[in-house]
Amino acid sequence: MTRLLVIANALAGSAREEAVEQALDVLRSGSDDVEVAELDPETIPDVLKTHPDHRPVVMGGDGSVHLLVATAQTLGLLDGPAFEFGLVPLGTGNDLARTLGLPLDPARAASVVLNGRPRDLDVLVDDAGGVVVNAVHLGVGAEAGRRALPLKPRLGKLAYPVGSAVAGASAGWKLRVTVDGAVLAGGDRRSLMVALGNGVTIGGGAPVAPSASPDDGHVDVVVSFSTGWQARLAFAVALVRGRHPERHDVLSARGHAVTVSGGPVPLNADGELSELAGTRTWTVLPHALRIAVPD
Repeated sequence: MTRLLVIANALAGSAREEAVEQALDVLRSGSDDVEVAELDPETIPDVLKTHPDHRPVVMGGDGSVHLLVATAQTLGLLDGPAFEFGLVPLGTGNDLARTLGLPLDPARAASVVLNGRPRDLDVLVDDAGGVVVNAVHLGVGAEAGRRALPLKPRLGKLAYPVGSAVAGASAGWKLRVTVDGAVLAGGDRRSLMVALGNGVTIGGGAPVAPSASPDDGHVDVVVSFSTGWQARLAFAVALVRGRHPERHDVLSARGHAVTVSGGPVPLNADGELSELAGTRTWTVLPHALRIAVPD
């Protein structure tokens, strides 16, 4: 019998509550043992330890998945066999779900949790104790996310492009980037954005790493030097189409370990906002996760 541990946001509004109930109806129809827990950073560690034989099912977005996987890492659950979980995408952007082809309808997504095929996923771990499931990016995209945060309750998915427009005035940051020891950006030029993509998109569908695959054992790295106002505009248009790697002022690479030095610069890891000042290295942990995806 499949035992499920549903992790949902108890503070969500009525529309989210309805979506959660729709998904729960489907999950309960396929399992005799469905436990429900609150999406709370303080209680999730104990919840996971109390239900070791239940498969977690996240009802939320990339930030919710990030919290679950970060907690699993802290508990040592990424050190052994692949950590299994399910996802019903109820976030604003749902970028990991987009990469995996998960349905955005809650009932259909719950059906995939029960009946989908397993797919292994890589994760990125950094030397500051962090973890990334979908993508980490530094620079204008992270600044856009910071500015979009207070706009989300009113604008929803429109918050990110509005935040991007406001953040677009940045002159860039001098960042040194190496991929598997090879220099991709020397830090002598200002970068508009540095992105590390395990998944393909950020911001609700912008294909920042269009060639990324979350289970190939590599991370895709993109560095944009498009800092002039005309170049920023052209880069933004190309980014929406996934054509930005073709630009002369964009460099890309693929590897196992990425080091970024410089800052202070805004940083966004799976929607979690912070800042880098100094040096940080991200390393791919292959096939650390397993998730149900559509057949």
